Amino acid sequence: MSDSNLQFADVVEPQARARVAFAPYAQSPLHDFGLPAKARRPDGSCGVWMNELALLGYVIVRGDAQDPAFVRAVRSVLGIALPTVPGTVTPFANGVALWQAPDEWLLVCARSARQACIAGLEAVLANMHAQVVDNSGGLTMVYLTGVHQVTLLRHVGVYDFEALKPGHLASTICGKATITVFRHDDQGIFLIFRRSFADYVWRLLSKAARPYGLGIAALEQGTAHPVLRLV
Repeated sequence: MSDSNLQFADVVEPQARARVAFAPYAQSPLHDFGLPAKARRPDGSCGVWMNELALLGYVIVRGDAQDPAFVRAVRSVLGIALPTVPGTVTPFANGVALWQAPDEWLLVCARSARQACIAGLEAVLANMHAQVVDNSGGLTMVYLTGVHQVTLLRHVGVYDFEALKPGHLASTICGKATITVFRHDDQGIFLIFRRSFADYVWRLLSKAARPYGLGIAALEQGTAHPVLRLV
């Protein structure tokens, strides 16, 4: 083949490449659905309302809940003792703490509070048999409300969602995805699941909600709700 039939890419000098600014950014796994533009205040027009609480902070804490030093150290940062009753949720100043196992908790906080939370916990737990892990890039959350919120979940999961009381959580299966569901009050249910399943879970919920009417709920700013205020 002659040189006349070849196409050569422009050569970029290393110095020129170094001058190109790298600007990383975070993006919701559901950004293609355009949810912010569709959101409106829930009313009686739909039986199910839902939306994503995008780009929150998710921090895993592991340690010995029977160790007074561990309990005191965590309290000095969060202002609370981590929940020790299985399947319970405890609010704290910057979010909520979810019991995951006797020695493991998931802290859900505002993205802006994540680094301070991690740094504070790592500092006080540095000399203990404990662990703090940032999993903010691996999870997301959807909020369900409306008169048919529980009916919708019955279509996609086997758990007895009607038995889920405020302040409690459960780990279960939604279709083919593992989810954690919890309540703060009787108004709505929160679903936490892996980002890699976000598109699948959202489409599954949307399809199951069709018979009842689906609306995209506007998430109020400035609310005192310990979870909704994190957006």
